[in-house]
Amino acid sequence: MNVVIMSRTKETLDQVAKEIGATTGQRVKVIVTDLMKDVFCEIEEQLRGLNIGVLVNNVGMLPSFIPCKFLECAELDQTITKVINCNVKTMAKMCKIILPGMENRGKGVIVNISSGVASIPFPLYTLYAASKVFVERFSQGLQAEYKDKGIIIQAVAPFGVSTRMADYQKTDIVTLSPGDFVKSSLQYLRAGDKTYGSVCHIVLGWLLKSIPLKILYADSMLLGLQDYVKKRALEKGRNNQEPNISHSKSN
Repeated sequence: MNVVIMSRTKETLDQVAKEIGATTGQRVKVIVTDLMKDVFCEIEEQLRGLNIGVLVNNVGMLPSFIPCKFLECAELDQTITKVINCNVKTMAKMCKIILPGMENRGKGVIVNISSGVASIPFPLYTLYAASKVFVERFSQGLQAEYKDKGIIIQAVAPFGVSTRMADYQKTDIVTLSPGDFVKSSLQYLRAGDKTYGSVCHIVLGWLLKSIPLKILYADSMLLGLQDYVKKRALEKGRNNQEPNISHSKSN
């Protein structure tokens, strides 16, 4: 398949486009855009005439790299708007643009990236986790509406994947590389309207939902999580209040 990739940084997009072209021989269209702004009419115009067979909504944003309580988040008003625009609005708008063509052709795949932390109400990641719950419910509702049209719509809810948003953690049995996670998650494409994407993450999801919330919400657990992330941030010299954004999209 030929590919359209979207993000904010032209240099990065051009590099990725070159790699895709060199390894697959397929054509790559680059669209430089900031999906947190109202750019969807422009995107729709640039995609006009293309038969988009697969849409991957992979744009996402953490309010702050260091987990914190809702009211402790820096520039809270702006952060609320950014998280909703990035994690919620963009996905719905892109589905609105792409889904009609899939319905007309009677086939297509939409993959919306959620998060394992959306499995339960997740303190210190409250806004982020809630935005990812929207991703899951929206995807599941759309699948129920359009499954009979021959379209697969699935929410993928990973836990650890070594990306910028996860601060490029060292890969292990729990934290997978992006490539390994994609290969694994694609095996579950027909498994239903939601998947954790790998056997290990399925087990993690089960464990998270099995532990009593009273234990998970204990101050010692929450402070331990916060201290762990702070320690990692200090080791890497990260600005504790820097929003962490994964801002890529493939069509």
